Amino acid sequence: MAHAKAYEDPGTPEEQSRFKFMANATIVLGNVIGLVIAVPIVVGLIPSPAVLGGGKAWSPLKDQSEFGKLEPSSAPAQLYFSRSMRDGYMPPADASDYVWGVKMDDDQIKKMQTNRPDLFSNPSGKVDYPVVNMGYVIFSSVCPHLGCKFNWKAETNRFFCPCHNSEYERDGTHIAGPAARGLDPLPLEEQNGKAEITWIRYKAAIPDRVIVSYS
Repeated sequence: MAHAKAYEDPGTPEEQSRFKFMANATIVLGNVIGLVIAVPIVVGLIPSPAVLGGGKAWSPLKDQSEFGKLEPSSAPAQLYFSRSMRDGYMPPADASDYVWGVKMDDDQIKKMQTNRPDLFSNPSGKVDYPVVNMGYVIFSSVCPHLGCKFNWKAETNRFFCPCHNSEYERDGTHIAGPAARGLDPLPLEEQNGKAEITWIRYKAAIPDRVIVSYS
């Protein structure tokens, strides 16, 4: 019994203080180590400007003749190009994708500027490149609702997303469905007689345009 009681002995006040100090020191040291490990991990999860802009590049359209056929009275054209795809630690690879091209005259451009406050009035929706260039607008093929691919429906003269029934006018104006904004335009330029675009993916399901990636 005397041996068992030895384990119940809390010790002298000095021993209790020493035990308490060691326990607190162990807790503090564990917290410091955890913080040292956690900070680089958290920082690593925040996309840096270099990561966001790493894939930014101009890509020529594959079929320049289809682009050249566009007229203010014609339906939008599906225009293919190659963009760089990144998958984890695998090397970047080229993948075929497409955008929608629209040709506009001056009246159509003025109407678009009136109909698209999300592009021309809302500071959070504006882009830092010309929406219309050389009379052309290039729209991303990604629906701004949840990222599905939309199509052009000739029978209604509208863009239509089959995932959740969002609809858009020829100038990208959102007119029906749950999308929070109109279609996203992409940068367009002419280089050595060829039309080139920059692919940008914007965050979905919000009214503002927030860049997620350039690839």
